[in-house]
Amino acid sequence: MEAGSILAGYSIGPNPGLRVDRLMPDLAGLQCRMGPCLRPTCPRPTMLIRQLQDCPEFVAGDGTQLRELLHPDKQDLALGYSLAHAILPVGQVSTPHALTTSEVYYILSGTGEMYIDADISAVGPGDAIYIPPNARQYLRNNGSEPIVFICIVDPAWRAEDETVFDPV
Repeated sequence: MEAGSILAGYSIGPNPGLRVDRLMPDLAGLQCRMGPCLRPTCPRPTMLIRQLQDCPEFVAGDGTQLRELLHPDKQDLALGYSLAHAILPVGQVSTPHALTTSEVYYILSGTGEMYIDADISAVGPGDAIYIPPNARQYLRNNGSEPIVFICIVDPAWRAEDETVFDPV
């Protein structure tokens, strides 16, 4: 979309009755930055598909093998969280750490123990684990295969939001 495109007549959000030209007539002519754009002339994609193998792998601060799939600082997305794919090899323990934000792990495969503050629980495929802000956390792989899991951090992960502690 070129600068100066007209937004008039386009809906905002899930309510098709809320139109830009009716609510904010002074915005006519500005580029849309209110989320995914459904207009045929908009260059912003309405769908983004990332292949795991196309995402560079690196070792995260907690020692897990990580691939960031979605992050609002790395893709032009109206997204408030980050999404990553992680692997913890057999016999390894992630480094204890805490985030100022909330986090969710979803275990795809493998088994282990999740440590959140003073709580310990066995985890395995299909488990969704909520980790509250500022909780000291780590994961131990005591199974026979790597633990493969999805991490969702909300708001999106930032280095300054993480504290890494000494290994256990």
